[in-house]
Amino acid sequence: MLLVLSEEHKEHLNFLNKVDAAVVGEFGRIALEFIMRGTSPKVYEGAARKLSVPVEVVRHGVEGLMYLMTQSSKHMLSEVDFVDSVLSLEFGDELNQRLLQVMLDFCSNVCIYVSVPALVCVYVCSAWRFCVHTHLASRSLRQQVAPTLATKLHLTHGRGSGTEQSCRVLHMDLGTLLHLISILEGALSTLKSTHARRILRNIK
Repeated sequence: MLLVLSEEHKEHLNFLNKVDAAVVGEFGRIALEFIMRGTSPKVYEGAARKLSVPVEVVRHGVEGLMYLMTQSSKHMLSEVDFVDSVLSLEFGDELNQRLLQVMLDFCSNVCIYVSVPALVCVYVCSAWRFCVHTHLASRSLRQQVAPTLATKLHLTHGRGSGTEQSCRVLHMDLGTLLHLISILEGALSTLKSTHARRILRNIK
């Protein structure tokens, strides 16, 4: 299988033909950081100053390289197919081999990155109970009632035949519950961000 690159994509990647091979490797590292942690304007600005080019040129070059790497990883291109795909860019042999090395490093790092969640517990279902503890009347106590929430989480570990199930019981007061709700709402908001949607779109 070969990748079909648009004219706009080719134009963005054409900048790589004007820099050293070491810069191409650095752009590959930045592209990987882009996938894992999102963009950083300071990184673009620093690279643009070193290369004496506009920030937009650097940003387009990194994003173009990132798209090339993610699509190659997504379609699991062989080394031969990848090299044949970039022939349309009309780069020299040295740059093509450098891009191939960047692609191989990129794929290996992404595979490690996406395999880590397999070691983490996965939520299955939960049950909860609201408890109210009362204290004896005393002037030293500001509150005579202490509400708590008991939550039982059912989790799974591993994948396939090695899947294991476990339960965790958590007790939390009202302040901890409100903090947990805030964290979960933040996670849902992050999932709707442009960066998260871009990652999900590229790994499907």
